[in-house]
Amino acid sequence: MEISAGLVTGLIFGFLALGLLAGLPLSFVLGGIGVLFAALLWGIDSLYMIAQTAFTTQMSYTLICLPMFIFIGMVLEKAGIAEAMFDTARRWLGWLPGGLAVAVIVVCIVFGAMVGSSSAATVTMGLIALPRMLRLGYDKRLALGCINGGGPLAMLIPPSITAIIFASVAEVSIGKLFLGGLFPGLLLGFMFIVYIILRSIIQPGIGPAVPKNERGSWREKFIALRGMILPSLLIFGIMGTILLGIATPTEASAVGAFLSLVVAGLNRRLNWALVKESALLTLRLSSMIWWIIYGAHCYTSVYIGVGGKKLVTDILLGLPLSPLGILALMQFTFFVLGCFLDPAGIIMICAPVFLPVAERLGFDIVWYGVLFIVNMEMGMLTPPFGFNLFYLRSVTPPDISMLDIYRSITPFVIMQAICLVICILFPEIITWLPSAMIRAH
Repeated sequence: MEISAGLVTGLIFGFLALGLLAGLPLSFVLGGIGVLFAALLWGIDSLYMIAQTAFTTQMSYTLICLPMFIFIGMVLEKAGIAEAMFDTARRWLGWLPGGLAVAVIVVCIVFGAMVGSSSAATVTMGLIALPRMLRLGYDKRLALGCINGGGPLAMLIPPSITAIIFASVAEVSIGKLFLGGLFPGLLLGFMFIVYIILRSIIQPGIGPAVPKNERGSWREKFIALRGMILPSLLIFGIMGTILLGIATPTEASAVGAFLSLVVAGLNRRLNWALVKESALLTLRLSSMIWWIIYGAHCYTSVYIGVGGKKLVTDILLGLPLSPLGILALMQFTFFVLGCFLDPAGIIMICAPVFLPVAERLGFDIVWYGVLFIVNMEMGMLTPPFGFNLFYLRSVTPPDISMLDIYRSITPFVIMQAICLVICILFPEIITWLPSAMIRAH
């Protein structure tokens, strides 16, 4: 059956929009559309392609580390390590205006360097830090906003689950993508901290300092530093082995999974119930991601098969725009999709058709990938379906409404957008560290 790529584009994306508006699961919408169009365009025999696509995806070496990093996050979320980190940060940073909110950002950065999942950091800080900030008299928007903004830092700070999925599709080094995200993640965290402190100074009372009697003596502060020892060891076990060339990211994920159990044991939280629940949650979340990947591979394979990749490439390169203008258009597309879809789904849908354009324009794919991840951080916060908003809502007190959470994210989304622009204008922020590590080895 002959059909133009333009008509297929309209139909395939129209069906996608209808499926999502109907509230159907993304994986089934993508896979269902792929199966339907494959059968209509090439006949029933073409469905063998679906099975082959699923098998090929399943055998991806790059994605082996995905459940490992999810497991690390599940174990650490239940091991009490975040409580110890927050207590340390509270004692040392509590004297600052907005000190508890600053402590949240610091803990989210450290937590992100261990787990790579924004949901783990967001839920944990919502349970531990939010009640303390509200009890101290923090403005609700600042308290909610710092958790909403801090949680997705795990998507940039390596190891990052989003980076793993992007690397598998783009066929780029996971290690390079991890290293490329480090400085943008730290830059964004620094921007959040500066904003919190300045706003707490300009508007006294919005983020009061922790009372002296709750900060503890100098002796108690130094004793509290023990709460950072285990996270430091875990971070070295994961990122240190990668940076030193001792292990690949996949191997390092296995090391991290083992060390997470050691950390739980040292915290006296390791038991069969913890391991079982963490494993089951890992299976559930990994399965969800894999089904999205399967469905999206099916969807994009059909679209590419009818010439969609060439159509998109020709349209974008034919626009009267500079390379930066085309990049801005692609970033805007990611931002809009981020309001409705999960980052994994956006990667699987967009990367196969946009990456050839990026390569034709001469963009560094590691740089392009990190820009995408910064954009997906915004997607985790932007209504109506910003996933982080709902993660936080699940652990907030009843008197906090969804509208309060929506209102809290505006300054943090603006700072994420500013960080994205900075990384576009100064690509060395992303590319310097991967290049330096390659030269070193």
